[in-house]
Amino acid sequence: MSDFLQNFQNDLKENINGFIAVSVTEVETGMSYCSLTARPDFDPELASAYNLEVVKAKLNAIRALGLDQKINDILITLTDQIHIIDLSEDGRYFIYLAVDSNKANLGLTRAVLSRYKKDIITKL
Repeated sequence: MSDFLQNFQNDLKENINGFIAVSVTEVETGMSYCSLTARPDFDPELASAYNLEVVKAKLNAIRALGLDQKINDILITLTDQIHIIDLSEDGRYFIYLAVDSNKANLGLTRAVLSRYKKDIITKL
């Protein structure tokens, strides 16, 4: 794993309140470049594989509707978790992040992700 990805996932784990798990996945192939979890019962690679289908479904919907739009992120709120699927600017990769909704600051979390997603294109 590259130093960039190692620093990225460690930074999220250390600096995002309520951090549960993170992974970075390539949209076209489904290949996971890194994953880290704070909970042994939460598999971020499995979650990313399922969320890849969410990304592809939304991309298909955008095409079917004839929209000239790109996905910035997809926010899924569960009972006590927030799952963020944040696509890179070129749409080739996505960051999947799960946080505890009772502990996380959504604005701060999205700001940290935004900072990293710009670098993902050039670092992978």
